[in-house]
Amino acid sequence: MPKFHELDAHVALADQLDEGGGPVILVNVLSVDPGDVDQLLLAWSTDAAALKSQPGFISTQLYRGIAGSSTFLNHAVWESTDHYRAARLDGSVRAAARELYPASLVATPHLFRAQVVPGICVA
Repeated sequence: MPKFHELDAHVALADQLDEGGGPVILVNVLSVDPGDVDQLLLAWSTDAAALKSQPGFISTQLYRGIAGSSTFLNHAVWESTDHYRAARLDGSVRAAARELYPASLVATPHLFRAQVVPGICVA
């Protein structure tokens, strides 16, 4: 069974799911044993294919650490927290992938919104 860790010790993903509004960016750091990389890629692609059909899904991109790293970063865009929560909690959507994820997986999901920084970043 994969393990989940909180990215922010002060704000749990469950707390973030209670906040409405949108759009939101899911950032999920995924770490596996080097021998489980192919299994992670199969599970992630199965999961992503199922999530693509869900209301509110906009896009996703998987990044891999360089130099043979077995750490990945999933970046997914959702129209709102409500859409992400509904897809995440719909067991039928993700059932196929759930069994595919390797036992060595440690996932660290967290939701973000664009931060305005005057003169540098816009929302």
